[in-house]
Amino acid sequence: MGDTAHTLISAREAEVLAAVGEHLTNSEIATRLFISVRTVESHVSSLLRKLGAEDRRALTLIAGERAAAPAPASTPALPPALTPFVGRARERAELAAALQSQRLVTAVGPGGVGKTRLALAVAADVADRFADGVRYVDLVPVTDASMIAPTVAAALGLGEQQGRTRLQTVLDWAGHRSALLLLDNCEHLVDGVADLVERLLAHSPGTTVLATSRARLLLPFERVFPVAGMSVDRTEGDAVALFEERAAAAGVALQPDDRPRIARVCRGLDGVPLAIELAAARLPALGLDGLEAGLADRLQLLTGARRVDSRHRSLRSTLDWSYALLDPQVRAVLRRVAVFAGPFRVESAVAVAGAQPVAEREVAAHLAALTDHSLLVSVAASDGTRYRALETVRQYGVELLEQDGELADCRTRHLEWALRTAADLLADDEVDSPGWRSRFDRLADELRAGLGWAEGAGSKHAYDGKVLLATLCHRRGIASEAQWRFEQAAAVAPDESGAAGALRLAADVAASRLAGDDAIRLHRAAAEHHRRAGDPAAAARNLARAAELWNRASGTIAARPDELAPSVLIEEARELAGDDPVAQARVAAAESFAVPETEEACAEAVRVALEAARRAGDPMAESTALDRLTTIQLSRGECRAALAGARYRIELLTPLALDPGVGFDLSDAHVMAVESAIAAGRLPEARRLAEGILDLPLHREDGHVRVARLILVCALEGDWERAIAAGDQFREGWERAGNPRVPTLRRAARAMATVHGMRGDEAARAEWMRIFSALVPSLRQTHDRHSSAYLESLLLLHLGRHREAVDCLSIHPHELRRWYEGIWRPWYAAAWAEAGVLAGEPDAGERIAAVRATTAENAVTAALVDRAAALASGQRAGVLAAAEALEAAGCRYQWARSLLLAGGPERERGASALAAMGAVVV
Repeated sequence: MGDTAHTLISAREAEVLAAVGEHLTNSEIATRLFISVRTVESHVSSLLRKLGAEDRRALTLIAGERAAAPAPASTPALPPALTPFVGRARERAELAAALQSQRLVTAVGPGGVGKTRLALAVAADVADRFADGVRYVDLVPVTDASMIAPTVAAALGLGEQQGRTRLQTVLDWAGHRSALLLLDNCEHLVDGVADLVERLLAHSPGTTVLATSRARLLLPFERVFPVAGMSVDRTEGDAVALFEERAAAAGVALQPDDRPRIARVCRGLDGVPLAIELAAARLPALGLDGLEAGLADRLQLLTGARRVDSRHRSLRSTLDWSYALLDPQVRAVLRRVAVFAGPFRVESAVAVAGAQPVAEREVAAHLAALTDHSLLVSVAASDGTRYRALETVRQYGVELLEQDGELADCRTRHLEWALRTAADLLADDEVDSPGWRSRFDRLADELRAGLGWAEGAGSKHAYDGKVLLATLCHRRGIASEAQWRFEQAAAVAPDESGAAGALRLAADVAASRLAGDDAIRLHRAAAEHHRRAGDPAAAARNLARAAELWNRASGTIAARPDELAPSVLIEEARELAGDDPVAQARVAAAESFAVPETEEACAEAVRVALEAARRAGDPMAESTALDRLTTIQLSRGECRAALAGARYRIELLTPLALDPGVGFDLSDAHVMAVESAIAAGRLPEARRLAEGILDLPLHREDGHVRVARLILVCALEGDWERAIAAGDQFREGWERAGNPRVPTLRRAARAMATVHGMRGDEAARAEWMRIFSALVPSLRQTHDRHSSAYLESLLLLHLGRHREAVDCLSIHPHELRRWYEGIWRPWYAAAWAEAGVLAGEPDAGERIAAVRATTAENAVTAALVDRAAALASGQRAGVLAAAEALEAAGCRYQWARSLLLAGGPERERGASALAAMGAVVV
């Protein structure tokens, strides 16, 4: 837990963490902080994720660490050093100075020379120069250049950004920050790293990059900083000091008289730190005499070697020497564990290394021996001890495997172990838990590395493995990689059917991540493969889905409307469907979205689609048709029926496996249920449903998506403390995702601006209006003018600016006919009537009469219209009756405002309640 002490968390999360550290229950924390228990649960869940804790006990320990160690102003996110850093004072100062004047510095040198340790030490030294701190990215596990940007994004703590690449997410994050990015071990990815760095530095004037590599990046603005061996004098120097320090750690106390002999050993090793550490590790067993003799014999192999390559040869020779001193079984374990991309547990090593001549029961002892010899490093982890090889040792082991003809067999065992582990992970239902996510994160690099080899080797596991990895990525919330891996699987599929299935899954993931263009492209490609495989019904299902998405999710599509005719796709799908009931149901569902919901023909199309879906027993087609029915009901003002239908969709979809085909509809069902509950004025139910979205695994990494609807509900209820806490989560998640333009989230930002406006915090209101504006999509017209006008009028009426509210609500409520307008039509209509009354409009009475039917199904808006009528007629009792109805409906804000408007003895009570919410009382 050493690197969790200064992880960035919000102020409220810090308060919750401190309370957890005091062993308080969630109920006790809620009482202390004046927030709900559910809010505490949300913060605890966020802390578990951010701090990498598996359970509450681990969170308590982290809280203790934070209490004991004050965080610096600029916190470097660097891995903890396992051993003390020795020497290199001059290089350390010079590299720090280079970072002062250059934006790209590459520490270049041979393996084992200490580039990483030097870079980490310097990064810590200069961290306070960068307002946004230091970020460390280890590129050792990355075997594919296309995974560089996702790896950097993960190291930066950036989640998925719907509709954008991970590279765009990284660039957006860096654009306005002052940070040092340390890219470690770039040599096997030089071209890909160079491309990313060039884009990053061009996009972000405040970012500096420090890279370590065995070869320069070959960029024109790169400052190369050569890292040579450590200095060696006769009795002093950094190399001697390093040897003595590592010998002391091994339990050997050297005398001053030994230093000349130590210096000769270090000089023979060209001052290469890793070689020195390996030699020092043998000191307890061999003594200085044996060490000198053994190294002298081994180094004789270098006679006549070219000096330019001497350091590489010195290290290789030292590794050869250390390797020769091992028992044959221990050598085999060292070779075989070299195929692991990251730290591994004993049981994992057994699966890969436990084959002749190594007995499975002896693997653990051999790993311990390799650790004693400094050829492996043991790392304490929450799930037990793990081992890892330094990159130089790992490459050495792979070379030996290849020389001995073992590489293919060993990589096959490694891949088969990874696939078994992944299958177990897939079978685990506890997806939404820190433990599951931690297991995936540790396994993912192994799977990626194994599958990269499998594809190149033509392994039979390539297709199934890529599908498995893609499915796990989807469950983990890494949607863009999931889509890409499914597409990769299609490319290596054994037949047309396999390719079609992978492409269909890729299309489903694309729809879930709101990449509509990709979804349509992939569904059409899947259909083509199904045709070639002789499965026209499956082709019809994909074509129907493409047409459906074009009409159902047009806001996720950048293509022009004339670039694709969904009617052509539907006709083609109908011809291919034949008598297949599921294909017929999918076509009927697509047809229901081809007709505007305001036309009578749409209702008939939905009836036909529902019958077909139920006849076929296809829950996905039924969900699609029910969604269309919900839009019809909202457009007609049948809010309660819309809510019932959306609730049924959740019940229908929840039992289904959490695969990509369910993701889009399951998320949509929850969102439509919340918005239907808002339309119906059932705020307590809307809140429960909105909190249910917090538990959806598919949105685990998307904080802004998770809380958007909860913000709306809390703003309407008057629970502004919860709204502000959710707003913090929204803003953090949105910024982590790279500030994506998602129009459906604009209402949440506008609601936050309204809340802060009613609390008199103009600076916070301005910030949320900035976010609101930034969410405007670049290519699509938004449909939120009516909801924005309502939320603005809510603020204006609160502040007593009645005439401005009338002007703001300039559209007659009866003109709001589309389904997305139907959600807010009752609220808009009630405010339209109230503004007319309070502004003294001559048509105030007509306004009240005009909206009676529109607001009747919504308990809150019906009471608001009653209140407006009572205010118009001067009936104070009517205002108080409306207050009771509003309190019963769960709208505490409007209840308090009613008391204020009623005047008399109740006014003080209302003013006190509003003040408790933090509101400005006018």
